[in-house]
Amino acid sequence: MMKTLPENLTLPPRTLARPGALKDLLKEGRAFGRRGLLVHGRALTAGGALHALRAASPADVELTVWAHAGGEPTLDDVEAALAVARDRQVEWVAGAGGGSTMDVAKACAGLLHSPLPVRAYHDGAPIEESRTPFLAAPSTAGTGSEATFVSVLTNSATGVKKSFRHPSHMARLVLLDPELLATCPPAVIAHSGMDALVQAVESYISRGATGFSDMLAITAIRLIHGRLTALHRNARDLDAATDLLHGSYLAGLALSNARLGIVHGLAHPLGARHHEPHGRVCAACLPAALEFNRPAIGGKYEQMSDAVGSDLQEAVRRLTEALGIGAPFSGKTLDDRQALIRETLASGSTAANPRPVSAADVDAMLTRLFE
Repeated sequence: MMKTLPENLTLPPRTLARPGALKDLLKEGRAFGRRGLLVHGRALTAGGALHALRAASPADVELTVWAHAGGEPTLDDVEAALAVARDRQVEWVAGAGGGSTMDVAKACAGLLHSPLPVRAYHDGAPIEESRTPFLAAPSTAGTGSEATFVSVLTNSATGVKKSFRHPSHMARLVLLDPELLATCPPAVIAHSGMDALVQAVESYISRGATGFSDMLAITAIRLIHGRLTALHRNARDLDAATDLLHGSYLAGLALSNARLGIVHGLAHPLGARHHEPHGRVCAACLPAALEFNRPAIGGKYEQMSDAVGSDLQEAVRRLTEALGIGAPFSGKTLDDRQALIRETLASGSTAANPRPVSAADVDAMLTRLFE
């Protein structure tokens, strides 16, 4: 029988969900100390949000700003942010931006007082409890990073992309401000939205799913599918932005407490090798994963189809077509197939897949992706 709750339920203690919520970030951060570090992406400067944020700052807050250059978050990014945070002796770290920015800020807060280089924790060294509050304001909908205690990072020297996690890395405060999505380019909306949808689907059918995570995931599926094309057409549609941002957040909460599946097991090594947007890779992997998992998920396929108003596979096909998301690997070559298969099988996401995955199964999915 499915459990109602996970054995260890971890949630952000506070969430502010309203237009303009970002302006309260520094006032809220002041409760954790005077000195803060803000890690931000392009969205905060593109729409003037950084200026408005500073204007609303309490007089005694000492804010240090560090801009993430963009692209997939790396261990080097975290080390650079850590150097600034330690030099300024910050008492809290906030991330305002997309998933990459959020993961850098989260890892920076989580490892601020840790003795080892970031690489050591990426390689599996035990993580100590963090004493540094992390505050999160997503500008995309999204990775759900604001709702998890996971940081997904790439080692630039080896090309290995994987995650590390600790419950103490969960955000103390989440600010869901739909106005931040207004400057998102259509491609970012499409790719991040598909990432959120895949996370909701995989959480719903994961081995770790509970009654609690199912409620979150099925609501996320309905919200994301129902609003993604509207926001893709018009990033200033505040109602669509609100629903999509909330759906992404619920998907993040679901995955944080249920884990994911083979799509993410494949997507991390594929994305690291081919430098494709994570959401685009997830969208490409989803059809094969659904076909593979359908015999193992009982009535959940029909429940997801009900949530999107038609057969789930067909709904996904129409959605990716409407968003202009093509096949990222068609006609390309895969030089280290066996290494990629090993990385996929070693992934914690693959371990949570509802149907056991073999090397032959991964090989067949890769053949389909690259044919």
